[in-house]
Amino acid sequence: MKEISLPFIAKLALILLSIIMLGYLAILGKSLLSPLLFSLLMSFLLLPFSNYLEQKLNFKRGLAAITSVIIMIILLYGLSYFFASQLTELWADWPLLVKQVTKAFYEIRDWASLTFHIDFAKQKNIISMDNAEKALATSAVIVGTTLSTLSSTLLFLAFTLLFTFFILNYRRILYLFLTTVFAEKHKENVANILKEIQRIIKKYITGLFLQMLIVTLMMIIALSIVGVKYAILLGLIAGIFNIIPYLGISTALLLSTLITFATAGAAKALLVILVFIGVHTIDGNILMPLVVGSKVKINALFAFIGIIIGEMIWGISGMFLCIPYLAMLKIIFERVEGLQPWGILLGEDRPTPRKRRTYQLTKKIKIEEAE
Repeated sequence: MKEISLPFIAKLALILLSIIMLGYLAILGKSLLSPLLFSLLMSFLLLPFSNYLEQKLNFKRGLAAITSVIIMIILLYGLSYFFASQLTELWADWPLLVKQVTKAFYEIRDWASLTFHIDFAKQKNIISMDNAEKALATSAVIVGTTLSTLSSTLLFLAFTLLFTFFILNYRRILYLFLTTVFAEKHKENVANILKEIQRIIKKYITGLFLQMLIVTLMMIIALSIVGVKYAILLGLIAGIFNIIPYLGISTALLLSTLITFATAGAAKALLVILVFIGVHTIDGNILMPLVVGSKVKINALFAFIGIIIGEMIWGISGMFLCIPYLAMLKIIFERVEGLQPWGILLGEDRPTPRKRRTYQLTKKIKIEEAE
């Protein structure tokens, strides 16, 4: 069969049209695709445990899948309950926060008057004196709106859990479909790509959860040492938000600084900023290469572009999903003929290979740096 060679302009038009169509379909299918893609990641994480139940304890596949999902529900419930108890404590101190922010607002007003010789009348024209109360009232409305979305969040979780069960239960059918849908000459390459994706993404997600746990513990310990009131809550916020690259730690820093400033003043808020800088430095230079590795590392430019596009299409869930699925695309691009340049584009500069570092904890226990 004779191949048709299209001019560059025609190829470019087809590529752009395909991207636009896929983006439009992603926006239309958000309610289905977003929990489905989350479920795929959770399936990679639960797959070793499900295999253990089947092979070692002789569970049937359906029972092993539903047991894995139930354990995940228990863990999520425990985390949510603990997080909610911390938020309840913060909510109980809400009047104190209102009073502290209002006091800080009037102190700033007096400071501006003494430093820049701007009288209160001019300041009132620039910013109304009751804006602090209005801002706090608006914050209360935002909190109420957030709580009103609880039903949609629960629906999202329900879909995610159901899809996770179905993917675990029918994983062999899905695998067989993906290996047979392509031509016979590509079958081996497709199988290798699927195995590599499963290995790398499972390692990535496991490392990500371990990184989140370590960052949370470091933040809680450091904030407790400096005497921050809501150390546990702020540590949880920092650890959970850290999953979102670049933007997550910045958002957690902003929230933590505002809460600390409202409860303990500017000095403690400055200490919180220093703690975040220290923990983020340790996380980026030690934890990330040690427990997550570099196999799925996307360069900062395209990671940031992916986060923005993910937020534009699916909001917060899109920001969480963009990095692991960009990593999947990177793996596919690197192993499909003609797409290798795109894999190079998504990746980082390849330094000269070096020996992986080993950390000796005890005589019998050592940790080797991830690939």
